[in-house]
Amino acid sequence: MVVLAAYRTSAAKVWREEAEAQKTRADRLEASLKEINTRLSRIEIENERLVHLLTSLDPTKLAVIRLTTPPSEDD
Repeated sequence: MVVLAAYRTSAAKVWREEAEAQKTRADRLEASLKEINTRLSRIEIENERLVHLLTSLDPTKLAVIRLTTPPSEDD
């Protein structure tokens, strides 16, 4: 009986430690997910601003800018 009680106590300790480790991992993942969501929100806001900026450009002015700007390596 003493051996069985010792085994159960040891098993309970192992399970408790594993549960604590899983909780720590879950907390870390939750923090990472919050950071990702925050960054995504900022990117979406910036994207919306850039789309608005691009759609408000006058195409004739844009053509003049393209004619006066030397081509880059990406073009």
